[in-house]
Amino acid sequence: MIEYSKRLTYIKSELLDLCTSSVNSQNRFHEYALLLQTHLKQYFYIDQSCFLFYEGEAALKPFYVHSSIKVDYQQLKKVYLMSYFSQQKVVEIANKLGGFSPFTHMIFIKENHFDKYGVVFIQSSPEWLTFSQSDFLEDFINCISKVFYLINEQMEIRQHENQYRKLYNMTDLFHSTMDIDFILENMLITIQENFPNFDVELILSNDQDRQTKLQIKPFDYLSERPTTIQAFVSGEITIEQAFDKDRCLLNVPINGRQAIYGILQVSAPISYVFSNAQKDFIRLLAHTSGNALENAKLYRQSHRLIRDLQLINETSHHLNKLLTLNEMFLFLQKQVIQHFQPMELCFVLKEGNEYNITEAATNFFKTEESGFYIEHVMKHFEGSQDSLFIADFSRIVGTDTPYKSMMVVPMIVEQRINGFCIVLHQEPYYFSFDSFKLMQSLIHHSSLAIANLILRNQLQEMVNQDYLTKLFARRYLDRFVESSLENDRSGMFLLIDIDNFKQINDTYGHQVGDEILVQMGNLLNKIIGTRGICARWGGEELAIYIPNISEDEAVNIATELLRSIPEATNPKVTISAGLVLWNHEHRPEFHSIFLQADTALYNAKENGKNQVCVYSEWMSSP
Repeated sequence: MIEYSKRLTYIKSELLDLCTSSVNSQNRFHEYALLLQTHLKQYFYIDQSCFLFYEGEAALKPFYVHSSIKVDYQQLKKVYLMSYFSQQKVVEIANKLGGFSPFTHMIFIKENHFDKYGVVFIQSSPEWLTFSQSDFLEDFINCISKVFYLINEQMEIRQHENQYRKLYNMTDLFHSTMDIDFILENMLITIQENFPNFDVELILSNDQDRQTKLQIKPFDYLSERPTTIQAFVSGEITIEQAFDKDRCLLNVPINGRQAIYGILQVSAPISYVFSNAQKDFIRLLAHTSGNALENAKLYRQSHRLIRDLQLINETSHHLNKLLTLNEMFLFLQKQVIQHFQPMELCFVLKEGNEYNITEAATNFFKTEESGFYIEHVMKHFEGSQDSLFIADFSRIVGTDTPYKSMMVVPMIVEQRINGFCIVLHQEPYYFSFDSFKLMQSLIHHSSLAIANLILRNQLQEMVNQDYLTKLFARRYLDRFVESSLENDRSGMFLLIDIDNFKQINDTYGHQVGDEILVQMGNLLNKIIGTRGICARWGGEELAIYIPNISEDEAVNIATELLRSIPEATNPKVTISAGLVLWNHEHRPEFHSIFLQADTALYNAKENGKNQVCVYSEWMSSP
């Protein structure tokens, strides 16, 4: 017995020395297990031993194995194993506990009220069997259990100290940066450094900026696992045994003070049990990262809001200076491409009940394939004036499409849709929600300028156009002729008067007279087309002006009109006309060209009507 007392004293002394001399050691369990194995061999002649370490309710892993025997420790569970020990600390290995030959006994190592414990498998020796019957056995097991507890406590303190030091350093770094990439990257690095055997994935909500360089999975309510959605919605940690992945998933919300920005998903083997300390550390890491991410986002948003306001003000100011709708849409196209980087874009203008694609469109919208997208949008606007923000168009329509991200913003003025802008990108979830809100603001502010220009054009058209004949008005003709006399090299002015028009009105009535004017207006527009302009000079007098035309061609046109008008009118009428021709060598004054045409017309009337008279200087002689 004295011999056992001395042995136990040596064992305690060396274990105590292990506790005090290896404070900074990172492998204390290894040293503890190696020392215990040495003691078993030195004092009890045990050659074969194996150590298992239990943590939590069901997790099991070897903390040190130094044996030629391969132990199938995965078959052991806490409840199953504890049933063998009952109130004993040393038990024989039952026959039905297979896979542990040649071990004969198990030693239970656990300090009271400590949730971690170890099990030592040994191949007993005669010396051990004698010792196990002595009163020193309990003191031996209590000693190694106490040291096991102390070492574990020291290691946890050391581990927590290292973890929280890293967390403190990372927090300090986060407060000194507004770089979202840096924040997310360091969050992942910290997890991987502290838990190298875990896999980590960032799942960020769809309204986050897509400028990060890291591999980030967008949060999708339609495809995410229920436990991931629960963590995102509730802001609480969730754990799932994902048997389809053969993994245990820990979902930790990345939350700031104002919102939850995503999920930090940590993946471990399916049998793994996360300890409370691990969950607390990861939760604090995610929370710290969430606050830093929020600050960085708010900083970026403040700068983006300034840029957005500048963009809207600049665009509105520029649009109000442009004179044509085409110029407006082309300028808006340039702005949208620059700030949203779509792959395809077009502006569609509503005219009556039809939607027409403007020139401000990329090549895709000039193909038939684009009709699928346009029709979807038009159908949407039949019952709603809301903008469209679609992250995955393929999922919406139930078929694969070349472009999956879509934003559509209507141009609304006084509760009416005047058109819309549509942008596309082939990647799903390409456009952020912030981009969508900016595009809405940009189009809504631009809509008023576009509507005002449309109204101005309509008013100008009313001023420039004769209400009855739809020919240009006298004032527009004056401006056109004056400009041509200054800038063109030649021109013709033809002043037309309907012969005996008073007799037509007296015979058939003014309504028929008006109809004859409309018929003549249609014929003039058909013959002249876009070469020049046709105008109502006043009453039954009409006028034609064509710039850059030869004398022969001008005479031919006048002759054709003289012949065609009786055929195009009902009842038939004839005309008399005065024609003025000019070129750059003999450029008339603005007012004199009308006087000359009137003089030539007078000569045509005096010479029998139904003819064209070309002005000559002798006609103005007294």
